[in-house]
Amino acid sequence: MLTAIAKPFGMLMLWLYKITGNYGLAIIIFGIIVNLILLPFMMKSKKSMMQTTRLQPRLQELQRRHEGNKQKLNEEMQKFYREEKINPMGGCLWSLLPFPILIALYQAIRMPITIMMGVPAGMLAEGGVIFEKLNQLGFDLASYGTRSQVYAEIFQSKFIAEHFAEFSSLSDKLVKMDYRFLGLDISLTPNWKIWETDWSNRLIWLPALVLFLIPIISTAVSYLSMQITQKLNKPVEGANEQAAAMSKSMLMFMPLMSLWIGFIMPASMGIYWIVNSTVGVLRDVVLTKIYTKQLDLLDADRKERERIRDEELERKRLETERLRELNATTQSRNTSKKKLQAGQKQADEERRAAIKREERRARRERLGISEAEQPESQVGNRRYARGRAYVSDRYSNPEGAEEATLAAAEESEFGDSIDTDFDERLFATEEELTALDKDSENELTKEVLKEESYLYESFDDESDEADFEAKDKK
Repeated sequence: MLTAIAKPFGMLMLWLYKITGNYGLAIIIFGIIVNLILLPFMMKSKKSMMQTTRLQPRLQELQRRHEGNKQKLNEEMQKFYREEKINPMGGCLWSLLPFPILIALYQAIRMPITIMMGVPAGMLAEGGVIFEKLNQLGFDLASYGTRSQVYAEIFQSKFIAEHFAEFSSLSDKLVKMDYRFLGLDISLTPNWKIWETDWSNRLIWLPALVLFLIPIISTAVSYLSMQITQKLNKPVEGANEQAAAMSKSMLMFMPLMSLWIGFIMPASMGIYWIVNSTVGVLRDVVLTKIYTKQLDLLDADRKERERIRDEELERKRLETERLRELNATTQSRNTSKKKLQAGQKQADEERRAAIKREERRARRERLGISEAEQPESQVGNRRYARGRAYVSDRYSNPEGAEEATLAAAEESEFGDSIDTDFDERLFATEEELTALDKDSENELTKEVLKEESYLYESFDDESDEADFEAKDKK
């Protein structure tokens, strides 16, 4: 699988090498081409990261507003991302693309014969024509050190280049590779144990020192690029502290990774990493300038829309208050049917209660009855059924509601809950009085019928009935 992915990179590397005739120059051009190919993805990643950074204060406001309610917070954040048309993972996903390319390039560099040149692996395996020719000419892989198995094809390709006339007839895909760049063999892996170098021989210690410096330079360029990126992407006021901590971690991680790569892989990979970091800095500077202008315009447009919306809401609020003072408010079309019905029911109940109060007042006036004043909260004989601080006009008269509520609460503090002098007929309407009278008549009729039934049941014969009638006449 990895070999199949590395094949296109190997073919591109070989094509660049044939054009330039220089392995190091091919690596540099390869790094530039890869960055150009990735530019659209990096542009998307950069814009997403800058948008997310600018929106951090608004995201934190959502988190404060819905603290403790994860489900609601997730719903609001998803809605927020949709409205702003950003992908929260967009900045991270695209920025990871260089790593698979780095691995594929490493595979192509490590296996130049089978991946870059496209020579069948069977020809290098035991029994293959190239394998047999290498043994015949005295090639000894073990003599190349402990990492000979990992970079076997590099050593084989260098031996083939030295004896190319012997191998050219075996396969037309074989290429005479020269790994030197500025007089340095960049197929070698730098040795971090620089003190073990033979410092008496300039031809030995000078190349070893330059190779040692390649990972150091790669680390320094990587660190510098991270510093520049962080300065360009200054977090806005109120930005997430967690994101800032992550940026600091990346500032240390990426350079250390560059150092590690530089000392475990061929020097050519270190050169590629230097090119990649340098191009990345240039790309970041240019894209930051472009997107800063674009996002500033978008922010200004958004703030203007929010200002217009707030002014419209304030205008509607003031208009509603004016209409409420004139008692001319209208029902919102968006109010639910259930809420409308509940409001209508409450209004009807208040209207009926007002009519009953007026009828009771008029009846008492006709009868010339004066009674002790009852609290507005009384229902039947329960004096404080609606609450000891109940005020009927608390909504229609909000200015005096607070004072009236305190007065009602103070007056009822030590009052009896039950009205023992309550006369149900006194506070009944005409219809209710008619119903009460009818109920009384029904109760009286029931008592009479019950007594008569008892009397008739006590008659045993006609003589008893005659005696009863005689007594009744008397």
